[in-house]
Amino acid sequence: MRVITDLSSSPWPGERTVVTIGAYDGVHLGHRAVIAEVRRRADEQGARSAVITFDRHPASVVRPESAPKLLTDVDQKIELLAATGVDATVVVHFDEQQSQEAPVDFARRVLVECLSASAVVVGSDFHFGRGRQGNVDTLRALGAECDFSVHPMALLPRTDGPDEPISSTAIRRAMAGGQVELAARLLGHPFEARGSVVTGDQRGRLLGFPTANVEVPNAICLPADGVYAGWYLRPDGSRHQCAINLGRRPTFYEHADHSLLEAHLLDFSGDLYGEPARVQFTHFLRSERKFDGIDALRTQLQADIEHARSVLGA
Repeated sequence: MRVITDLSSSPWPGERTVVTIGAYDGVHLGHRAVIAEVRRRADEQGARSAVITFDRHPASVVRPESAPKLLTDVDQKIELLAATGVDATVVVHFDEQQSQEAPVDFARRVLVECLSASAVVVGSDFHFGRGRQGNVDTLRALGAECDFSVHPMALLPRTDGPDEPISSTAIRRAMAGGQVELAARLLGHPFEARGSVVTGDQRGRLLGFPTANVEVPNAICLPADGVYAGWYLRPDGSRHQCAINLGRRPTFYEHADHSLLEAHLLDFSGDLYGEPARVQFTHFLRSERKFDGIDALRTQLQADIEHARSVLGA
């Protein structure tokens, strides 16, 4: 898959493109349904397929005080989009200037002049451009002028009960409740937090359960504080079962100012400091709580590790 950041010229001169546009945070099952339709139409027309997305969530620029936490950073999003088989991801730099571009100007510049779009596939509730003024009708009017068709798709419904579509908002809500199993079903893959392994206070090592302290960027959405089972992926490609503690460690601190992500790799010994880490959350084990002392905490940690081993199938 090509990653395109220069929109000043066509990546495929003389060829047409079937495209979709969106934040695509999480690249969840609803997103994948849209991309599958993009690929189907591209194959049918003998055209290229492309996803247009942004290097940050537009809300982080337009309304930073209420912007959602991200399910994926831009690198992870590109990896997930590549796995869909699309020909290219077009990454638009989103800043204050971009937020003020009129919908028609954006569509003409990106869809027509850069990508020579023959068809545009979007969700039926799609909005874009300055003040979210552009919509499906805006695209249809431009398409009639510039020779591309527009295909709004109904949002993919959830099949687990609630009468609502699969959405990044629904996934964030599941994460806020610690429901990482539900989040994975809606995403189509386990939620994965990425960061660097940093030096902590080494309490885990003193307790007999050393952990990798993973520093995750503040912009990333994390599940509710608690203990989880999951997988730890190292840069060398190895994959390790782990018990994950996400929280403020109330046994040791009365008022910690932020939650920490600590992963204990099962049956592993080695130095992880400074490595980039990928931590996948697959099972919720219990909520975080304060223990009466070190011995009680140590006993619970051992139980957590055995619980993690059990649900992970070790």
